[in-house]
Amino acid sequence: MSKNKDKNNKERLNQQSYINLLEKPNDTNTIRKIVIFVCIGFVLLVLICAISGYFYVKSALKPVDPNDHRLRTVNIPIGSNINTIARALEEKHIIKSQSVFKYYVKFKKETGFQAGEYELNPSMNFDQIIKSLKTGKVVDNAVVKFTIPEGWQLVQIASIISKETGYSSAQIENRLDDRTFVKILIKKYPKILGTEILNPKVKHPLEGYLFPATYSFYNKKPSIDTTIETVLSHTNYVMTKYQTDMKKEKIKPNTLLTMASLIEEEATAQADRHNIASVFYNRIKAKMPLQTDPTVLYALNKHKQEVSYQDLKVKSPYNTYINKGLPPGPIASPGNASIEAALHPAKTDYLYFLAAKGTGKVYFAKTLSEHNALKQKYITAKK
Repeated sequence: MSKNKDKNNKERLNQQSYINLLEKPNDTNTIRKIVIFVCIGFVLLVLICAISGYFYVKSALKPVDPNDHRLRTVNIPIGSNINTIARALEEKHIIKSQSVFKYYVKFKKETGFQAGEYELNPSMNFDQIIKSLKTGKVVDNAVVKFTIPEGWQLVQIASIISKETGYSSAQIENRLDDRTFVKILIKKYPKILGTEILNPKVKHPLEGYLFPATYSFYNKKPSIDTTIETVLSHTNYVMTKYQTDMKKEKIKPNTLLTMASLIEEEATAQADRHNIASVFYNRIKAKMPLQTDPTVLYALNKHKQEVSYQDLKVKSPYNTYINKGLPPGPIASPGNASIEAALHPAKTDYLYFLAAKGTGKVYFAKTLSEHNALKQKYITAKK
């Protein structure tokens, strides 16, 4: 019996060995395939990285924004090396990548940078920036320059631009209201412009988006499109610093600028914008109409000191006496102070406010009776 068992065991071992021999080629093929796939994957990864790197460098070599000619002060301290200079330029959004700028300077063997304060803009290319950093001068002196005041409306702004560029106000207004052009701008500046500005109820799609600031141009007659995009580019730049707060408060740019424009139009030099903001938000929460006179005047295309009872009846989506909530869009260009107030209103129970004639001081009230008493004291009594 034991001999038979040994014989059977040997036969099983031989069979197993034969099976193992048959399986080895399959294992070898599998390993070979894995190695091939790994090599192909590695080559593809290197290729993708190379292509991505190429397009990254190509993009970084171009100006940050060819249409943004607004000057920004860049301070280069004494003893700064290329690392410090590149970092300062990137922080001021004059270049896209400090690494690419450093390699470009080394490749071109550029030296002789001088310490000091430089006036540079995002439309400059690397060679222009390098030239300025060596001479301490801007590439060109501004030929066209205009300032947009806080609280001014699109029609007024078009008039300002007209005086400095030679285009008629009508030409500028028509381009600002050109829906085909506006659609292009929406795609170009998606962080601040949305399709809601094309709502048929909106009087001017870009109202409120022409940020108050001084704008400089280096051509004798920049095109209308270049002028508009330079202003929008700056608005886009300004709004980036509010992105975190906007996300936290869950408020869109159009809503923020609309609220800020109401605050801007109601505020006086001494007014507390944060308290005015609280009144508007409290009234919206209480489902009360905002009843702010500037919206009525905007609907009427008028500028005057007082609003009549007849004016309050104007049928318009901008009339906040007959429509609850915010108007369909901004009614003017708000400044930073009003945007800040719209983002961070004071915590109050106020539902009313009025500005005293002569002093411009703003008084707030929680109830209608308190408000009427203030009107009697500071408005009616002064007549």
